[in-house]
Amino acid sequence: MCTVKYICVFISLCLLSSRFTVAQTLSLVDTGWSSTSVNAVVFRKNSVVTLCDTQFVAYYDAEGFLRLAKRKTGTAKWVIQKTSYKGNVRDAHNSISIMVDGNGYLHVALDHHNSPLHYFRSIVPGSLELGTSEKMTGLNEEIVSYPEFYRFPNGDLLFLYRSGESGNGNLVMNYYNCKEKNWERLHNVLIDGQGIRNAYWQAFVDASGAIHLSWVWRETPDVATNHDMCYAISTDKGKTWKKSNGEIYSLPITQETAEIACRIPQGSELINQTCMYADSENQPYIATYFKTDNVPQYQLIYKNRDRWKCTCISNRKASFSLSGMGTKKIPISRPQLVVSERENIKKAMLVYRGAESGNRVSLALCDSFPGGNWKYFNLTNFSVGDWEPSYDTELWKKSQVFHLFVQYVGQGDAETLTDTKPQPIYILELDSDNK
Repeated sequence: MCTVKYICVFISLCLLSSRFTVAQTLSLVDTGWSSTSVNAVVFRKNSVVTLCDTQFVAYYDAEGFLRLAKRKTGTAKWVIQKTSYKGNVRDAHNSISIMVDGNGYLHVALDHHNSPLHYFRSIVPGSLELGTSEKMTGLNEEIVSYPEFYRFPNGDLLFLYRSGESGNGNLVMNYYNCKEKNWERLHNVLIDGQGIRNAYWQAFVDASGAIHLSWVWRETPDVATNHDMCYAISTDKGKTWKKSNGEIYSLPITQETAEIACRIPQGSELINQTCMYADSENQPYIATYFKTDNVPQYQLIYKNRDRWKCTCISNRKASFSLSGMGTKKIPISRPQLVVSERENIKKAMLVYRGAESGNRVSLALCDSFPGGNWKYFNLTNFSVGDWEPSYDTELWKKSQVFHLFVQYVGQGDAETLTDTKPQPIYILELDSDNK
């Protein structure tokens, strides 16, 4: 456990023939619930988010109440608001997702695992005070899991969630119009599990406003039945969807019609809900993990001209199994990937956590992306337990400054608790002079 309130470290990293300097700062926000990983799961979209010069963060406190905090970017002083809303923090699925729309209103969805929609908006722009729980469209809002917000360049929002249960669920998509201040349904069933499977997705809205969506299929609640990585893109704010070759999908997308970016059989220790990224040329990248030679490794799936490629980007030694249901205690986290571009050179950062490196926050860097070599470094000198990364997507898009939600958390298999006291919550600020 780390008890330092404010740390500033400069790390010099040699990448092939270039020199890469990283400035790292840990800014203490508060302490929060840590007996499960509910504050630190990868599918929080977002845990921390910036609009203009204000950054917001959300988390469950030691008693399981939702807390919201904000600060002016570039400062270390947080304003914290404890709300009256309490989540089922014993279940790590029930995470908090936030986003700020283009008008400055904070949107919050929390405490979902096959439960009714719990959605709130701030009462005025920039405020941490929330109004009462609202419906969005009132349709298919009874069995909600994995709520995720995304912001378009014009300030409008996208909201994704699963309607239904593991092994039998559908992807629902809503659109928020900032000018009208209301939600509309885009798709009741965008990806259809046909009553026998469901899709676990990851999404990204790029600088042009295109939505990139990838997913694995799961046949039953058993994680081991995850298989195949599929892809779709929308260039009209989610109304119509295409394959990477421009072919228009007939909706809803099913297992039979989905474009397969990478064929991965069941039993491959393929994890669900990882990350996506797309560069300035709309090229998609998917970072995940599954096993090669009996050991799960981080994998990069990307489109190279007219072909999908898959490259292993780690060299792990220890095997493990994902077989079973519920939240798993896993010796590696799901990753986050971002790409910086300068003078036609692409560089990538993969952020993750692994037992082989002491469960520290770790960073893999590639200075000639996607085909170059990767080098690996630890960003913390302390363990973060069963933490997974989530970051400020909007700050990265705006300035390519990487802010990461960091907290030591424990996680037992199948929604069991660990004996972990409330732990400090930090924003790890990572910047480089070589963007």
